[in-house]
Amino acid sequence: MSDHLLSDTPIPERALALSDELRLAFKGLLRSMQREGGDMASNVSLMQYMLLGLIHEQPGIGVAALARVQNVRGPTVSAQVKSLEEAGLVERSAPDPQDRRRSGLQVSSEGLRVIESLRARRRDALARRIARLSPQKMDALAAAMQALLEIGQS
Repeated sequence: MSDHLLSDTPIPERALALSDELRLAFKGLLRSMQREGGDMASNVSLMQYMLLGLIHEQPGIGVAALARVQNVRGPTVSAQVKSLEEAGLVERSAPDPQDRRRSGLQVSSEGLRVIESLRARRRDALARRIARLSPQKMDALAAAMQALLEIGQS
C-alpha cells in the first residue's frame, strides 16, 4: 500500500498515543546519548560527527550531496567539512574529471578512530542503562526491537 493511501486513512487513537510516547522516549534517549557521549574527541561538533558518519557510510560523497542528505545549506556544510579537513578527519579525493569543481570526501584513519571511539562510548553508556532494567523490561525491550526496526524502515 502506498504512503498516499495510508495518509487518507484515519489514524487509530492507540497509534497516535504510542507515537507521542515513542517520540518522547527517543528524544530523551538521544539527549542522554549525546550527554553520555561526553566531549567528542578532537572537539568535533554533533553536526560534524553526523557528517563524518555520512562520509564514512558513503565514501566519495560530495559536499552538495551531504547538504541535500542533511537538509542543510551548502555553505554551512562546506564550512563544517573544511573544519573536518583541517582537523585531519576528512580527506578530499582527486577532482572529478567530468567536473573539476567536485571532489569526493573520505574519512581519514584519524576520522575513523573518532567515529569508533564515540560509537563505543555511546554503546557502552546505553548498554549500562539497559543492564539496569529488570529482566522483564529487558525482555520487553528485546520483543519491541523488531517493531522498532520495521518503523524505521518505513
